[in-house]
Amino acid sequence: MNGLRPADTALLLSCAVALGAGLLIGIERERRKGEGQARDFAGVRTFAMAALMGTVTQALNHTALVVVAGLLLVALCGVRYAREHSADPGITTELALFSTFLLGVHAVERPGFTAAAAVVVATLLFGRRALHRFSTELLTPVELRDALILAGAALIVLPLLPARASPWLGGLDPQRLWALAVLFMAIQAAGHVGLRVLGAKLGIALGALVGGFISSAATIAALGAKVRQTPALLRLAVAGAWCSTIATVCQLGLVTLTLNAAALPLLLPCLLSMVTAAVILAGFGLHTGHQVPAMPPPAHAFHLPGALGFAALLASVTAGVSFIAQHFGRDSVMWSVALSGFADAHAATASALSLAASGMLDERSVVHAMLFAISTNSLSKMGLAFASGGRVYGAITSAGLGLILLAAWVPALL
Repeated sequence: MNGLRPADTALLLSCAVALGAGLLIGIERERRKGEGQARDFAGVRTFAMAALMGTVTQALNHTALVVVAGLLLVALCGVRYAREHSADPGITTELALFSTFLLGVHAVERPGFTAAAAVVVATLLFGRRALHRFSTELLTPVELRDALILAGAALIVLPLLPARASPWLGGLDPQRLWALAVLFMAIQAAGHVGLRVLGAKLGIALGALVGGFISSAATIAALGAKVRQTPALLRLAVAGAWCSTIATVCQLGLVTLTLNAAALPLLLPCLLSMVTAAVILAGFGLHTGHQVPAMPPPAHAFHLPGALGFAALLASVTAGVSFIAQHFGRDSVMWSVALSGFADAHAATASALSLAASGMLDERSVVHAMLFAISTNSLSKMGLAFASGGRVYGAITSAGLGLILLAAWVPALL
């Protein structure tokens, strides 16, 4: 017979992948092992041979042989580490060598995964300085604490919560409610990272956008206070106020996607029209020759009390609106949603989405409920703009908020 058998072809592919993995990781180690008697013990040839050894022993289909080969490699690393008199106590090269052997073993069954994992290992080794600098210089203790809180909320608390709808929450289930709180914390953390990475060059605009994910109304009030202190910042502060509404629209879309994804196509035209108007206005406001002032990022990656407060507000508003719908009819729901919108448009809209998911509201009513919540929330922002920044800041900001609100209503009225 001419040609190779399929089994031989597969084995050759596994060996090629293992060799490539060993060479990729080994080249990185070769560049760092130094020269002379003080050089490290493993370079490109050692890593390539370790990977091939893993593949060959696994291909022989004897588990004991794989174990013996692995123990031999560990013993060799141990002997070298014991004889080395370096002041560096790190064992990165030893772990990388053993990982390369395991990748060679795994290449027999899953060569594609082995190739991808080899790239990850080589990237981690190559990024040593950047990772050390990030861990010790760039990442603050507060940010590390926030990252651990976010990870615990998403990976520990969220899976433990029940996923059954609760009548006390107006049809919401605790797991989905907590998922919204985690989602908002993650959005704020992403904005914080963006602000840290990009620096303060984007100034008020980026700071306002990040702040809008926490509270657009509070951001508008803070910018108004800044205008009272420095009147020259009026134009940039107004643009920042309009930027914060972009975050409001993004949050509304994410709330819809989380609570009632089927309603997203109904609300999407209004949301897209609203965010388009906000982006145009903010871009026009930022088109200025003045230098954007520096804005240091906040100390915390996200506002935990704000996220938990939003979840509590959402639960209470949803339960209240559900109670009104059951005892006073659907017509009263619009009034309750509109009143809730003065406090928070997201919670009011979420309550309507929850009622729609349970069949208590029809599709058209959900769209109107969101628009009513946005309308009353915009009135709150306008009042805060006047109260915090004075007549000029309040008038210009309110005019833009009115145009954004009109853009939201247009698709629903056509």
